[in-house]
Amino acid sequence: VQLQASGGGLVQAGDSLRLSCAASDRTFTNYNIGWFRQAPGKEREFVGGIRRSGSGGKTYYPGSAKGRVTLSRDNAKNTVYLQMNSLSPEDTAVYYCAANRRPSGSPGYSIYDYDYWGQGTQVTVSS
Repeated sequence: VQLQASGGGLVQAGDSLRLSCAASDRTFTNYNIGWFRQAPGKEREFVGGIRRSGSGGKTYYPGSAKGRVTLSRDNAKNTVYLQMNSLSPEDTAVYYCAANRRPSGSPGYSIYDYDYWGQGTQVTVSS
C-alpha cells in the first residue's frame, strides 16, 4: 500500500490541526495505521495508532498524547486522520503515517513495527 500524508503547515501555539493519511487502494481497510513524528536531531516517535477496520478501529496513544490527539479513519475515502489540539512549539516536527497488517493487538509503538511509510508532512508551531 502507498501512503500520502498531508495537512501540515505553519500554525500558532494553541491552534489545532488535522493531518490526513491517504492510502492508494481499497485494501486500506485491512491495514493498521500509525502516526509518528520526527523533530530535528531527535528520533522518530509514536504519536498514535488505529487498528484496521475489521478489528473495530481501536485507537492507541502514548501517554504524552492522550487528550490532545485523536485518530479516526474514513474507509470510504481510504484515509486516516490525526487531529491535534492545543499545539505547542514542541510539536514542531515532520509527521509520518505508516501501515502494517498485524492481525491482533496494538498496531505497534515502534518504527520497526511498520512495513509501509508515507513521505511525511511538516508541522511548524510558532510561539
